[in-house]
Formats: sequence, structure tokens, C-alpha cells
Amino acid sequence: MPELPEIEGYVSGLEAHVVGAELEAVRLASAFFLRTVTPTLQEFTGRRLVGAGRLGKRVVLRFPDELSLVVHPMVAGRLRWRPSGAKLPGKAALAALDFDRGTLVITEQGSQKRAALFAVRGSVQHLDPGGVEPLEVDEAGFARALASAPHTLKRALSEPKQFSGIGNAWSDEILWHARLSPFLRATELTGERLKALVTSAREVLGAARDRHVAAARAAFPDKVTAFQPEMAVHGRFKEPCPRCGMRIERITRASGHDFHYCPGCQTGGKVLADRALSKLLKDSWPPADP
Repeated sequence: MPELPEIEGYVSGLEAHVVGAELEAVRLASAFFLRTVTPTLQEFTGRRLVGAGRLGKRVVLRFPDELSLVVHPMVAGRLRWRPSGAKLPGKAALAALDFDRGTLVITEQGSQKRAALFAVRGSVQHLDPGGVEPLEVDEAGFARALASAPHTLKRALSEPKQFSGIGNAWSDEILWHARLSPFLRATELTGERLKALVTSAREVLGAARDRHVAAARAAFPDKVTAFQPEMAVHGRFKEPCPRCGMRIERITRASGHDFHYCPGCQTGGKVLADRALSKLLKDSWPPADP
């Protein structure tokens, strides 16, 4: 799933390559992709894209007269910038937004179509889950967000009602960077461990965002993935930890989503089997599609 750094990359790509272009037509390949009735998509045609922004893990396309299109990619949704009139790419296609300088194609791989498009007049804040912005909130606000629900650190960071834009991949990286177990209770984090988590969230997300934004200014992001070369643990199952050398472990949830951690750096050398962790955490698993 595209998270804060990747969504900021999309926003930067839109600002660099699409903002100012006139929307000529919208082609829907999947009627289910559009989740609203009014305003109609026809009301957007003939208008220029005046801005782009991020709302949690959603991309906001802003048009005149307080009209917005909000794209929630969910797990497998992606945005691609193509030449004008580009064909819809088969079963993966959700929609194409034809501008006068190119076509924004929205796709989603897999059989489960979860991505969503919302056409909005006025404020888009009702689509915001409400989590704090991890790169903007101070330490006290970060602590309040952690303490707002009795979850593990992994679940808390991934919960959109607590933190905006963090999901499975970057929460793995933040917790590894902070040397904290994903299984610690968020409500019990204080002192130096809290400072370490706040610092790591800022450093990890900030660096990743800056990389994505810089790359998107040069070329619209075309290959957004949850597994990136700069990552230390996410997607690195069985590889040696770049810090301590111990083998990276993973936990596979019933939904099929994995998360990763280093026992040497984060759990005092302890490896927890999936069934043991499931018994320990019960309802405190990270959400599947925050």
C-alpha cells in the first residue's frame, strides 16, 4: 500500500507534471471504483487541475469551485502518468483521467478491488480518518496519539485514527530504527523509548518522503512498491539485519499480510512464532488496510 512517503511522491509528481492541465474526460473501467453520486464526474470536465495534496493515504486532486477528486489506492492501487489517450490496461484498470497534456491512469492489481474514488464538493475532511501527522506533531501530541487506544506499537502506528499515513511497511522501518519491539504496548511507552520512537518516525518518514518527492519532480512515479532498496527489515525475511546481523523474522497474519522485525535489535533475541503471537495479541493485530 502506498503510505505517507509514496503518497507525497504522487502529490509531487502531480504538481510537477499535471497541475495546470485541463481535464477533458473521465473514463471509468470499474463502476464500483466511484463511491459517490454527487457531484458528477461530468462537473469536473473542462476544469483545470489547480492543486494536489495528501489526506492520510489518499491523493486529493483539487479543481476550481471547491471540487475535488480523492483517490484512495488501498493496498494495490497505483497512479500512472501516460501519453494522451492512453488505453485502459486490461483487468487492472480502474479509471483514466484524460487531461490536455496526458492521461492519469489508475490501476489496481488482484481480484479484490478495494481502491476508491470520491468526487467531493467543499471540504474533504470527512474522508480523513483523523490520525495525527507524524512529521508535524510534537512529542506530547505523539504520546497522546499512542495512548488513545490499547494497542501494540505496531498496531498503533498502523492505525489511521491514531497516525496519518503510516502503514505496514514504514511502521516496520520506524520500529527497527528505534530498536523497539512491535509487540510493546503503546500505552506503556514513556521516557527515552518514547523519544526514540518519535525521533525515528521523523527521520525514517522524512528521509523517505524527501527521496520520493525529489524523484517525482524529475519523473512521475511509475513503480511504487512496498519493498524498497533502502528498507532495513520490511520485506527482508531471512536476510541478515544490517545493524546486528541476526536473521530478520516475519509474522504472517490471517489476512496474508506480513510484518518484519529483527529479534536481535528489537525483541532481546526472542523469536515469536505466528501462533504464539496471535495468542498474545488477540485483537491487537495491525489493521489489514488502514
